Amino acid sequence: MKSLLLKTQTIAFLLFGFTIALAQNSMKVPSDAVFYMEINGKQLNKKINWGKFNPFLQQIDKKEKGKPSWNDYSKTGIKYDATQKHYARISDSVKSYTAHFVLDNKDKFLEFINSTKKKGLEISKKTNYSYIDLDEDLFVAWNDQHAMITLINYHKKEKDIWDDAVYTIDSTANAVADSVYVEVDTAATAIYEEEAKPFDYKEEIKYLKDEIKYLKSDIKSYNADIAKYQKDIKYLEKHHKYPEEKKQKETTTDSAYSEETVEAMPPPASQDDYLETDVYPLDSEYQKEMDSLNAEKFKIVKSIAENNFDQYFKSNMEVEATGEMLNFRDANSDVFVYADYGNIINEGMYKNLYRQYDFAKILGKLYNSNTAYNLYFDKDKVRLVNHYQHKDPQTQKSISAVYKGKKNRKLAALISDKSIGYYAMNVNGFKYFDMMYTLLQDAGDQEYQKEMQLVMETMKIVLDEEAIAKIAPGNGIFVLNELKSKKVEYTDYDYDDDYNEKEIKKTKDVMVPDFTFAFATENEGYWKRIFDVLTTNKDFAKKFTKKGDFYAFKDGKNNGYLDQLFFTVKDGIVYLTTSTDNLSSKSQSSASEKWMKDSAKYPLSGRLDIQKLLVGLEKEFKSNSERKTFDLLKKNVGDMYFKTEASGESIQTEMNYNINSSSENSLMYFFDLFDEIFKNKEAEKKDHAL
Repeated sequence: MKSLLLKTQTIAFLLFGFTIALAQNSMKVPSDAVFYMEINGKQLNKKINWGKFNPFLQQIDKKEKGKPSWNDYSKTGIKYDATQKHYARISDSVKSYTAHFVLDNKDKFLEFINSTKKKGLEISKKTNYSYIDLDEDLFVAWNDQHAMITLINYHKKEKDIWDDAVYTIDSTANAVADSVYVEVDTAATAIYEEEAKPFDYKEEIKYLKDEIKYLKSDIKSYNADIAKYQKDIKYLEKHHKYPEEKKQKETTTDSAYSEETVEAMPPPASQDDYLETDVYPLDSEYQKEMDSLNAEKFKIVKSIAENNFDQYFKSNMEVEATGEMLNFRDANSDVFVYADYGNIINEGMYKNLYRQYDFAKILGKLYNSNTAYNLYFDKDKVRLVNHYQHKDPQTQKSISAVYKGKKNRKLAALISDKSIGYYAMNVNGFKYFDMMYTLLQDAGDQEYQKEMQLVMETMKIVLDEEAIAKIAPGNGIFVLNELKSKKVEYTDYDYDDDYNEKEIKKTKDVMVPDFTFAFATENEGYWKRIFDVLTTNKDFAKKFTKKGDFYAFKDGKNNGYLDQLFFTVKDGIVYLTTSTDNLSSKSQSSASEKWMKDSAKYPLSGRLDIQKLLVGLEKEFKSNSERKTFDLLKKNVGDMYFKTEASGESIQTEMNYNINSSSENSLMYFFDLFDEIFKNKEAEKKDHAL
């Protein structure tokens, strides 16, 4: 009995251990990935009309390669109804983008690869996968059921010009076995410290050789100039003067040459004026070195790709992202994207700039956040739901407090049915100061924390946050009512035969916005005093006047986009508008009443009727090609709407684009629109060719 129990326990332990081993053998998305995306193939594949999509892709392929390389993109061997997973990484030396696919037909996928790869390239076979380089930085690998493609950009780590003391280590190229990348370039992984050293003639020789490479790199661009100067020398030696300039081209050897001849390639050295010309050809040794450097770079990139492939195909090929990346994922969305903007910005091109000016910690805290997007291609609209979350809970709490302001329905009354669009905000202006203090807290250099604390305390004493918040509590709205045509004067220039300049006054039609900007205030007297100063000051009064309850600004010139602006303060609202009629009450339809409610309900909201906007911009489209594009857009574009609010532990923004078309769904709507634009462009090219 004991023996049976012992065997049962042993088997159970082995099974449990095997299960754990399988779970640990999954492919982990690197924790330092700055971008992660899941494409829900099960849903998207149902929404793609391959009958329309294939001809379009074939036309694009034909345009690039002269003939289509593949005749059916719905049958590439990739399982389109499976989930695709993509991610990207950034470091000083290596930037990479990786995508994982599931295959449903390995042979078909191999055919597709063979049609895409360059001629002469052979497929490399490893123990459990095969791979090929489609380009110098693009590699694809596959086995019977899975495929992986990776794009790798490698740049050798060089001396940090922003910090002469240290060569920073490339963490990506120096990763250990549990990372995707491996140590492949000792030059990219070494740490150098600038310290007093005895003179090293070998190091000096290397430096001089590098300088020669740099100088040789410009030889080709200077060859034409060198040849021209040598020609001038020979001409001066022979004729004791420069050649006379002539408008007509001359073909004889010693004739004067025009400006066009000067800029053209120099004539052969066999001519009289070139008997002793010593034009420097491209250095073959330099070319060999460049080829060698490119080959070495490819070797490094290839090694990184191989190690990526090795790690993936040794796993169970289940790609798992971290919980932080998936925190806001909706399994029903068509596409999910996670982005770490903090690392994208701080590890990207601005990293060294921040370090030079001690911005790293401050900006690092500002951008220390996660952002997630869920994209939905619905039948009648495209919907995008965005979540923003700061990684520090206290900072996120301060940010969320800003989005919990008072509502103001008076501002909503400015929206009408005829409005092209609006942008409304109802935030807490007082809490904005707390948010800024939180972001600055402990963000500076550790050495100056006491000084930073003192500056913050001084700001709190000097700034009366409550008084400032009363001037503008945080409720505001901008309404674009319409676009009106206006003739404006402008100065153009003409030139006579002797290139003498002459001014010409012309007129043109421009589109002028008719808008209203308004915001709430708890201190009307402050704004009235500002407007009174503008109308009584001898300098400002030339352009600012008062008419009843309104203050008016007029430039007096006919070359501006705005004729005049009106200001007033009424019932706790400060108004700035292009027409006083915009402030009168208007009839509201059910649609505009909904917009009014949303503009008062959400901290941030807005709407833009793109079709109405295009109608207002119609005169800006003048050529036949532009008119065709305009007519196409006007027929198909819809309207956009967004709303933002504090939701749980994040700031959530939902954006909707309502389509105006007969397409099967919003995904094919974009395809149909691009297809029509593409066909118009191709037809226009044929007309020009005829």
